[in-house]
Amino acid sequence: MREVDVMGVRVEMPSNQPIVLLREVAGERYLPIWIGAVEATAIAFAQQGVVPPRPLTHDLMKDVLAATGTELDEVRITEVRDGVFFATLVFTSGAEVSARPSDSIALALRTGTRIVCSEEVLDEAGLAVPAEQEDEVERFREFLDQVSPDDFESR
Repeated sequence: MREVDVMGVRVEMPSNQPIVLLREVAGERYLPIWIGAVEATAIAFAQQGVVPPRPLTHDLMKDVLAATGTELDEVRITEVRDGVFFATLVFTSGAEVSARPSDSIALALRTGTRIVCSEEVLDEAGLAVPAEQEDEVERFREFLDQVSPDDFESR
């Protein structure tokens, strides 16, 4: 398993489909995962520190974990099958729960939990970005700084 950082979310054009972009911490691969608009908003909210007036589902999950004394130890992106990604929530108790990567990422950002990805997923779906193309990635980061969670609402 390789640790990954969440670079952010954006809307892929012309399909108008949101993606979350992960980056290998100790490497040069990036992993784009297509996600739903609701999950994109949840991830963007968490990254920007936006606290909604009422808890979103991922905020509720975080509160339930805290209320029951349960800690999320790790989020694992384990598999990609026919373009569909799979993840596992791993708790300090040893319990594991299958989940969508988008929900897992949104929860991990709220709880400060590390996210790891299997080498096989990175080999299959990861994109290597050589150092000379880092300026393109920097432009993506600048875009992420300007994007608002409202940009991910369904139209």
